[in-house]
Amino acid sequence: MREPDLNSPESKAAMEHVRALLGFIGDDPNREGLIDTPARVVKAMHEHFWGYSADPIEPLQRTFSEIEGYDELVLLQDIEVHSHCEHHMVPVVGKAHVAYIPNGRVVGLSKLARVVDIYSKRLQVQEKLTAQIANAINTTLRPHGVAVVIQARHFCMCYRGVRQPGAVTTTSKLHGSFLTNPAARMELFTLIGLKPQ
Repeated sequence: MREPDLNSPESKAAMEHVRALLGFIGDDPNREGLIDTPARVVKAMHEHFWGYSADPIEPLQRTFSEIEGYDELVLLQDIEVHSHCEHHMVPVVGKAHVAYIPNGRVVGLSKLARVVDIYSKRLQVQEKLTAQIANAINTTLRPHGVAVVIQARHFCMCYRGVRQPGAVTTTSKLHGSFLTNPAARMELFTLIGLKPQ
């Protein structure tokens, strides 16, 4: 990920907006502690939202077929999720569990995490994020089944609004065998520590 060009017209305009917001909340954007804040915020936004400039399908393009006919569950658990709520632009933090049942080919495990990361680095709602990850894997790999489960805390609920810092949101999106085969679904939910549905 490249550093943003702070001299570009877009970056300069964004920094002016940050200065305006600092004034809007009642602070002085010209005081010592805030003078460099607009540039820092633009750099942080570039880091938080790099997913808009990345193709989530690209990591899934290289697959491997020398797998000795393996067609059982592949599960990558506890993938860190750091995203931002599209309603309030505050953090969404949690874990993703991504599973699939291969159909003649597998993908490198890090590529599954990369897909999660690319979609997470955009403004999101958790339901959409879950579906986007599952749909990308299902469409590209065409496995027998795909399952994505995300468990996350939403800061828009933690320290504002209803102020429920302990609340965890769980979403799931299932395709193929995970929908049609109760045994596959039970194996998945047991391995990630959820009660089977």
